[in-house]
Amino acid sequence: MNPVVIYVEEISKYVDAEVTIRGWLHNKRSSGKIQFIQLRDGTGIIQAVVSKAAVGDEIFGQLEGLTQESSLTVTGKAHADKRSPGGYELDVATVQIVQIAEPYPITPKEHGVAFLMKHRHLWLRSQRQHAILRIRHEIIRACRDFFDQRGYTLLDTPILTPNACEGTSSLFETPYFDEKAYLSQSGQLYNEATAAAFGKVYTFGPTFRAEKSKTRRHLMEFWMIEPEIAYATLEDIMSLSESLITCIVQRVLESRRTELLSLERDVSKLEAVQSPFPRMTYDEAVLALQARGLPAQVGNDFGGDEETVLSSTYEKPILIHRYPTSVKAFYMQPDPDQSDRVLCVDVLAPEGYGEIIGGGQRIHDLDLLCRRLQQHNLPIEAFQWYVDLRRYGSVPHAGFGMGIERVVAWICKLDHVRETIPFPRMLYRLYP
Repeated sequence: MNPVVIYVEEISKYVDAEVTIRGWLHNKRSSGKIQFIQLRDGTGIIQAVVSKAAVGDEIFGQLEGLTQESSLTVTGKAHADKRSPGGYELDVATVQIVQIAEPYPITPKEHGVAFLMKHRHLWLRSQRQHAILRIRHEIIRACRDFFDQRGYTLLDTPILTPNACEGTSSLFETPYFDEKAYLSQSGQLYNEATAAAFGKVYTFGPTFRAEKSKTRRHLMEFWMIEPEIAYATLEDIMSLSESLITCIVQRVLESRRTELLSLERDVSKLEAVQSPFPRMTYDEAVLALQARGLPAQVGNDFGGDEETVLSSTYEKPILIHRYPTSVKAFYMQPDPDQSDRVLCVDVLAPEGYGEIIGGGQRIHDLDLLCRRLQQHNLPIEAFQWYVDLRRYGSVPHAGFGMGIERVVAWICKLDHVRETIPFPRMLYRLYP
């Protein structure tokens, strides 16, 4: 009977069975006539014990000269061993060397960020990057499950758009035959159309912001999940955002605790993330900032410094709502109790990580929307389809966008969002 080909993560099911694992050399050491090979295959690392008697002098000699990241296939009997990585070991019977790698540029010594980013395609193979990106995967899966289980319909929105969602100052422009097109800043406007058709929807995809920013929180290309709900209010989406965040954190704690611990994340900080979250109005937030010595003024938006102070005050995410009309997008619904405030919310992650969610209730009145477009100097012709939504069965509606990379950075407690996505796009980084 031929040995079954498995992945390292499946090894516990095959104790005392002969299996084949295909992967890459992570590390090795030799002890006379025995070599201990750490083999990684993308799902984990296992130690393979190779004896000269089992594989012969020729193969054993080739293995002695094997370089890091060389590719090979090993076959042998699996058994439990608490001393080995992952708690299992493989007694090797045969080895097939697929390719001997050239000297690997990323060595155990310290490398600078610029060097690691230049070699991002190889840096992804490190255990730290594995942990971060597996947590990212779990966060995305939790988001999809959250909305799917609540009856939302996933509908894709276009990446190439004829108009801006939040003004034209931070758009990537591209030729579109005889016209101009822009890379999408958000799927929100199109979500409003699909919400009017399907009731409650969400989109998940890449978004692009041409902001000339070099802060640790900004990427030029990032992924966002955006729900939109017909007949929803600001209060509805504040509650929804709380539920989504608590679901994500709980899921990562349940499924990726090993990865969190490998990153030396203090999981007690995440375990404290339970509903209800603290809430304050924009005006209350200004007073809180002034009390902390910051020169915050009513009417100004909050920047990174202000968000850091506010989000460092609590052990849970904090919801800041009802910002001034002047600092928010044209489509925000006015607060009926304060005409110069809008029904919007920003959710700030704790530990100084700042905004991870932004959203609000949308204008549903036709005349008011047209006036706002004019006030923002936006061409009504390009937004005619969007205005149409207020002509045919307009209702109050609301939604938000959550940036995946910022959530990953917070949950993993990373210093910079560049590690939260396989190939980050930053102000001065387009390669690889």
